[in-house]
Amino acid sequence: MRIGFNPNKDQVQEPNSFFHQVIIPVYIPNQEGYFKDSFKILQYCLESLFKTCHNKTYFTVVNNGSNNEVVEYLNNLYHSKKINELIHTSNIGKINAVLKGITGQNFKLITIADADALFLNGWQNTTYEVFKAFPKAGAVCPTPSPKSFSNKTANVIFENFFSNLLKFTAVKNPKALQYFANSIGNPEFYKHTHLEKYLTLSNGNVKAVIGAGHFVATYRSDVFSNLGVLFSDYSLGGNSEDEILDKTVVRNGLWRLSTEDNFVYHMGNVEEEWMSQKLEKAIISSEDRIEEIQFDKQKEKKIISWIKNDLFYRFIFQKSIKKKFLIYKGLTKEEAKYY
Repeated sequence: MRIGFNPNKDQVQEPNSFFHQVIIPVYIPNQEGYFKDSFKILQYCLESLFKTCHNKTYFTVVNNGSNNEVVEYLNNLYHSKKINELIHTSNIGKINAVLKGITGQNFKLITIADADALFLNGWQNTTYEVFKAFPKAGAVCPTPSPKSFSNKTANVIFENFFSNLLKFTAVKNPKALQYFANSIGNPEFYKHTHLEKYLTLSNGNVKAVIGAGHFVATYRSDVFSNLGVLFSDYSLGGNSEDEILDKTVVRNGLWRLSTEDNFVYHMGNVEEEWMSQKLEKAIISSEDRIEEIQFDKQKEKKIISWIKNDLFYRFIFQKSIKKKFLIYKGLTKEEAKYY
């Protein structure tokens, strides 16, 4: 039986002051073996966010079936108002956890990051600079990778093919690239040429690296407006991140880019001394007046998208054509051979 009238019915939701959401899915089922240091690394991740983010940032943590100690830690953060939203689920997988974080919210920007990302000062402002300099940017990654230039990037290359603003330039922070390679347990991940040059696009004083990874990236929220996918079959990996995080950007006629310098470190699953040292250097953000980015709607016909992302992709990344393209954009013949 119901008596009376719910006073909240038909009431418009009150607006909030946040415009940038950060979603962190967390899966730490135990603290043994692979997960031995994961709880400490999660703490580094969240503390680095709290230090480096401005006060218009909305923190969403999705606990994806973690153990009781992690649950208690996250509950304490929520009750102390360090995080704005905490969702507890069973182990439903990374992408399904991310989808839970996206729904029911309305922010201009959404950052999706793994729980082993260590954020550095300036990551937000530098990300915003790329969005402002390149209105067609749909995703911006704060960890540039020379190897990402051929992954879901055919449209940005197509649109800037004849421009001398698209070219190989010197890597700004090769040490950070090597840090990443070490963090994934593959010190030889990048070849020598990768550590020297990457493909960039310039606009005035802002330079962006072509391509974006997805262990951490910031998206225009409107790319998820017509996602058409509510569930992923994979708990991790498979084609879920490719379909939901990568392809959705280019399907909207937008580009996948990265910042020129590195602003987030990948920690992996083993705690190392440098992590606490980097965290100590992080300065608590004192920026109170942050200008919200205004985006123009981007719409692209399916046939145009197919020409850029499918037809042109198959053409430009043929082995022989790709090598000529690399030379055309600034690599030597020897560099292009091994890039």
